[in-house]
Amino acid sequence: MIRYDKRSQPCLPGFEQFFGVPLDEENRWIKLSEIIPWDEFADAYYQNMSSGMGRPAKDARLVIGAVIIKHKLCLSDEETIEQIRENPYLQYFVGLPSFQTEPPFAPSLFVDIRRRMGDQVFDQFNQAIVNKLENRKTKGSDNADPPESPVCRKDSEPANEQPCTDEAHCGKLIVDATVAEQAIRFPTDLGLLDEARQISEELIDVLYPLSGLQKKPRTYRRKARKAFLALAKQRKASINKRRRAIRQQLQYLNRNLGHIDMLLDLVPDESTALTFHQRRQYWIIQHVYRQQEEMYRTRSQRCDHRIVSISQPHVRPIIRGKAGKTVEFGAKISVSLTAERLAHVDHLSWESFHEGHDLPSQVEAYKDRHGYYPEVVIADTLYGSRANRRYLADRGIRFAGKSLGRPKKETIDNRHLLRAEARRRRAEYRERIPIEGKFGQGKNGYRLNYIRARTKATSEAWIRSVFLVMNLLVLAGTFFAPVKTALSYSYSVVKDRFLSINRLVWAYASPGIGFWQSATNLKVASF
Repeated sequence: MIRYDKRSQPCLPGFEQFFGVPLDEENRWIKLSEIIPWDEFADAYYQNMSSGMGRPAKDARLVIGAVIIKHKLCLSDEETIEQIRENPYLQYFVGLPSFQTEPPFAPSLFVDIRRRMGDQVFDQFNQAIVNKLENRKTKGSDNADPPESPVCRKDSEPANEQPCTDEAHCGKLIVDATVAEQAIRFPTDLGLLDEARQISEELIDVLYPLSGLQKKPRTYRRKARKAFLALAKQRKASINKRRRAIRQQLQYLNRNLGHIDMLLDLVPDESTALTFHQRRQYWIIQHVYRQQEEMYRTRSQRCDHRIVSISQPHVRPIIRGKAGKTVEFGAKISVSLTAERLAHVDHLSWESFHEGHDLPSQVEAYKDRHGYYPEVVIADTLYGSRANRRYLADRGIRFAGKSLGRPKKETIDNRHLLRAEARRRRAEYRERIPIEGKFGQGKNGYRLNYIRARTKATSEAWIRSVFLVMNLLVLAGTFFAPVKTALSYSYSVVKDRFLSINRLVWAYASPGIGFWQSATNLKVASF
């Protein structure tokens, strides 16, 4: 049952004072809470819930705000609740009327929250952020802005951005793909078989007392474990030794699966003999055995829908070919980035796919969000197929990439034109840097490369929550001036200090000039 009151946040002086000290109105959480469209978020969160049936749900702002806090600070579920319970600013951010020492809800509720937040809910969240930015552009200042008129961020719009003259085409669309890696153990064929064998032995231990047999089937678990450790402890085993160890584990697992089938036939009620979790494990280890047996028999290193984690069978190996990491284990996502630096997850799949085929759907999604097509699409050469170029040309969209076919021969007449075209193409290709930086921000700052959810639905919600937090930071940077810290330097200051250090190094390297004499003559500022 929905329980949400569309009321404004109580005024800050009315919030209960913490240890007699009033809350700071310039706090980052208070500023962020003022610009988030909570009502639109609540409508999207409650769209699949009944308004009159069921147990009353937690307030939408409370649960959505807790998700934002969790991924903004990279906390666990339990630590997020503790931080909210101890911090008055976080309690104000999630919409509590006053400070309280009781936890707002149990940490286990985060699992249900992530399951409830599907891709449609996050799409509506991002659309509300887009509408907030569009209203600020058109009206100049939003009516829902804080009383203190915020200073617009200087770098919120690119310096070379020109106003759109064509109503049907406006803005730039940058597209790329990456992999959000799951927090799983690095898989090996021998390790998967050993884990599957141990699960099969546990299932035999559960079914044997219910079968009525006088003698328990033999599993040879000690010999199997000893054979596994004999190879696992070797620093670098040969191919023949690995194949021999895999064959042994396959034989042990095959014997155990036969015992499980026999015991299930003897159990009076097969439906209640195993729990849902145990039946799921039994189904997974059967698939693991079939895949590993096929790869062993055919001497192959791949198979379709390969399982690399028994606890998370939806995870697939994604061949990326990156430096230092050729294979990544997780969900592959196609992301589009606008000129306002808002990132949208357009396609998320656990199977490997060709991201170039997502370009038409990403362009159409851009039109649905903004009401017009982009002027130019910026992507790498993987997206520059003939079908994609034909699709963009039919809609009057320019593809910022190298033209297909043989390059034109440079002559005296067209030399300046070709070189100008090459400079423009290089400049546009460098504009892909923001989306690579967005991936780095998500992976290094918000652990997009370490997804700790276990199920498929909760992992997808985890990934989309990270992009939601990054979009909210873009929204905050647009409404409020950036806070100057000790590490924020202007470009001119950094350039002057770099040149000073450079002159110092050259003076030290030049003959006849001592290092300390040069250091005293140059005024080098310390960072």
